[in-house]
Amino acid sequence: MRLLFEMDKRDYDNCTHRFVRNSARSIIIREKKIAMIHSLKYDYYKFPGGGMEGEESPVRAMIRETREEAGLVVRPDTVKEYGYVHRIQKSDKDATECFVQDNYYYLCDAENETVAQCLDNYEAMESFTLEFVEPHIAIQKNRNVRNSLHNSMMFEREARVIELLIEEGLL
Repeated sequence: MRLLFEMDKRDYDNCTHRFVRNSARSIIIREKKIAMIHSLKYDYYKFPGGGMEGEESPVRAMIRETREEAGLVVRPDTVKEYGYVHRIQKSDKDATECFVQDNYYYLCDAENETVAQCLDNYEAMESFTLEFVEPHIAIQKNRNVRNSLHNSMMFEREARVIELLIEEGLL
């Protein structure tokens, strides 16, 4: 899979250990709008998807997480690799820990009918809502998030992936 870009803060010289948490995300486009999870509490957008569990493959994680977060049922026969973003920085929680994450993105289609979301506690608290959004709106929102518990690199990562999709004529 191709590397889309790296996000490296180079702030981890004093780290003594690494925490790796890879994730997989779906890119579902309909009528020039993109399926995104909107955090109503913090007003940001993210691609449906999340962390890989155990030995789970990125594709399986993406399909599972997209269903859980968005209620979208990915059609496995439509899944195509898009690329990944490599992120590395000092952990927000432990100054001795280096946080490393590869975020795998897949172009795919989903069934028209949605199913019930199955949200984690924090996702429910943030009121995760599926929206098919205009790309520029998601970019603008993510670059203006002010009050969130999440690391701002996540918002910028999603904005940059959307910009690449636009540049490559996919949106």
